[in-house]
Amino acid sequence: MTTIKVNVGTNGAFDFKTHNTLNKKIWDGNSLKKEVHEKLLEIAKRFINFLDLDLTIDDIEDITITGSLANYNYTKYSDIDLHIIIDYDSLDENRELIKNLLLSRKYIWNNSHDIRIKGYEVELYPQNSKEAHYSTGVYSVLNEKWVKKPLLSTIQRITNVEDIKRKYKDIAERISALEENPEYEQIKKLVEKIKKMRRSGLEVAGEFSIENLTFKVLRRKGHIGKLFKLKRDEYDKQLSLMEVKKIIREQTEIVLKKAAKII
Repeated sequence: MTTIKVNVGTNGAFDFKTHNTLNKKIWDGNSLKKEVHEKLLEIAKRFINFLDLDLTIDDIEDITITGSLANYNYTKYSDIDLHIIIDYDSLDENRELIKNLLLSRKYIWNNSHDIRIKGYEVELYPQNSKEAHYSTGVYSVLNEKWVKKPLLSTIQRITNVEDIKRKYKDIAERISALEENPEYEQIKKLVEKIKKMRRSGLEVAGEFSIENLTFKVLRRKGHIGKLFKLKRDEYDKQLSLMEVKKIIREQTEIVLKKAAKII
């Protein structure tokens, strides 16, 4: 694999400062602004209908906003993370099937929509009600109250930016190298490595862990998007190659059969 050197700048991608108030574009004190609340409910209802599972808002356990815009660590890179809380078990006993179906619908929705409120992109996520969630700020849009209220006094000050930069540089260089020489199995391994890195960081130290913040920088600087596009492209190539091989094999069998008849 080619070695690529990534220059780690000091621009806003490494901005992890906290604020003394919630984002005033979104919040009116500790409550969602009326127009924001109404718009999020409308988006949620449309997404529930898009899932095509005969669900209505009455079947949903909750609709929540979480992430940095439900906390004091928002930046210009923040999204409005809108979670639709669903009991997967109530839909089908095959939880894995339901999970894959809902996640595929999520990808289609998020990739085909660019919905923004006050300049922030709205990202939808169908969350299993039994799924562990590590955010320090969760607000119920459905019930208009905090499920988990963020506490400014407990927000960790980021003192390990150099550690984040080192980890970011290592992964960014690996992604750049795979762009130069794409290998599907290596791409898959790196995707899984990043997922495990972020998950372990969230489980051990929460959303301010080095691992989760490294992931945020990778996403802010476009590397995560590049990696997932690379994975899709290489997967498509593999399928195309398999199809070509299948056609060649079938044509070869036809030729051999004809040759056998002639002989």
